[in-house]
Amino acid sequence: MQDLAALATRAAAEIRDATAAVNPAELSALVTELAQARRIVAYGVGREGLMMRALAMRLYHLGLDAHMVGDMSAPPVGAGDLLIVSAGPGGFSTVDGLIGVARKAGARTACITAQPSGSAPTACDTVLTIPAQTMANDTGPAAASVLPMGSLFEGAQYLTFELLVLALRGHIGADPAAMRARHTNLE
Repeated sequence: MQDLAALATRAAAEIRDATAAVNPAELSALVTELAQARRIVAYGVGREGLMMRALAMRLYHLGLDAHMVGDMSAPPVGAGDLLIVSAGPGGFSTVDGLIGVARKAGARTACITAQPSGSAPTACDTVLTIPAQTMANDTGPAAASVLPMGSLFEGAQYLTFELLVLALRGHIGADPAAMRARHTNLE
């Protein structure tokens, strides 16, 4: 087995580098979309879906009306709302379908991706590109990450989302104590 400390150092550097390569203008545009949305509904598949859940939780902590597609309490979307999806490899049939439903209902759409020319991001109003390896390019000569499959993208999502939350907190003037007060007490 390889040296655990060396692997951790390399993995952390990969996540740092992917996050640092995010275009600040794209991040700022997403901050504006989130701040202006009446309601926010998030979606992602697999482990990307877990990262989207983490983001939705933080948006709720900020005092925003945030939900996850598929939860029984998810509201319908319409004008003034934002559907934010994750499609690291550029598209998934479920993501593409949800974007179509949201747009038809008059909602704005945003996509988090590593492949901005994919079907999902090209259909969305706003795109945040996290340039990281996903399962779309985890084999062959393009595969460079020490992390398996799409783990680099998912790890970079987590860090990017926390930085997004910090930017959004400043943009809307949310108080850190109020965020903490919104954390569940049912744990």
